[in-house]
Amino acid sequence: MHRGTSAEIDLNALACNFMTVKRLCGDTDVIAVVKADAYGHGAVEVSKKLIECGAGYVAVAFTDEGIALREAGITKPILSLFDSDPIDIFEYRLTPVISDFNRAEILSKEALKRGLNLALHIKVDTGMGRLGLTGNAADTILKIAEIENISISGVMSHFSEADLADGSFARLQIDRFATLKNRLYEKGLKIKTYHIANSAAVLNLPESYFDAVRPGLMLYGCSPIKNRASQKNELEPVMTVKSKILSLRKLAAGTPISYGRTFITKRESVIGVISAGYADGFSRRFSNNAEVLVRGLRVPVVGRVCMDLTMLDLTDCHESSEGDEAVLIGRQGEESIDAAESALWADTIPYEILTSLGRSARRVYTNG
Repeated sequence: MHRGTSAEIDLNALACNFMTVKRLCGDTDVIAVVKADAYGHGAVEVSKKLIECGAGYVAVAFTDEGIALREAGITKPILSLFDSDPIDIFEYRLTPVISDFNRAEILSKEALKRGLNLALHIKVDTGMGRLGLTGNAADTILKIAEIENISISGVMSHFSEADLADGSFARLQIDRFATLKNRLYEKGLKIKTYHIANSAAVLNLPESYFDAVRPGLMLYGCSPIKNRASQKNELEPVMTVKSKILSLRKLAAGTPISYGRTFITKRESVIGVISAGYADGFSRRFSNNAEVLVRGLRVPVVGRVCMDLTMLDLTDCHESSEGDEAVLIGRQGEESIDAAESALWADTIPYEILTSLGRSARRVYTNG
């Protein structure tokens, strides 16, 4: 037996979610976000499928992620969101996103040395407070446009709270971005692609679409917007994470389970041990505070989650046996547990659930 979990990645579900983006955004270009190994789903296979579906770009966080895609045969434009290492950018034909004038000069020197022209995107800070040009961003962009061997093919920004019911600050960011676009246009600088919309904005703020959208989480079947059942139903979870029951034990009432004796059986109980722990991305916060699917039933996690193992109370799951599948996220029978529900148990967000579980699991791709 291999350690840990397996993850089934449904490429048909991924394609369906991409088509939901296209249905919402029409002819707007799609920059598919596949950073962090496609949120734990596997960037190479996911990128190939999304490009097959019509994605014009894929976006990674750092150049090493872009290099892996190039070496896997991806030829479409790859946007490097946070890392513009000049050697990697040119060697692997990546499109850098820059946030300051100095980085543009560095890239220009490398472009001159190679006798090439480099297309890049510029990030502006409209309210995220993380990366991007601040102050008089338009003037800086106009200066960058004059640098030799550099061409600006895109301008982008990043929402800080497009997922909130109160969209006032998100709309303020849209207004700031639109004002910048208009000013650059008035100055004679025509840039092909302006983009700011993440998954939440794709679902919630059509005025944010501009020339392209950058969905991430929704491609993987999870809505970033809480309490929007209709939107949730439009998306199909792509990842199912499974483990196996290693052992079943009948224990008397009053028996402590796992480290720290945080759970003590109140009746004669059947306790199952599954091959998943916090080393496999199954958070320690799930201790006494989560459910898993076995034989189509929800069963509770009991005791502290260990590094390699987790205990389940299977007393009411009468037909369970060693070797049964335990579904950590996904569907089994009529029951399902998604990343959003798991995130509530762990007091975190679905992004962390998917990246944590997907990173460690053995992946199997289904439906194409």
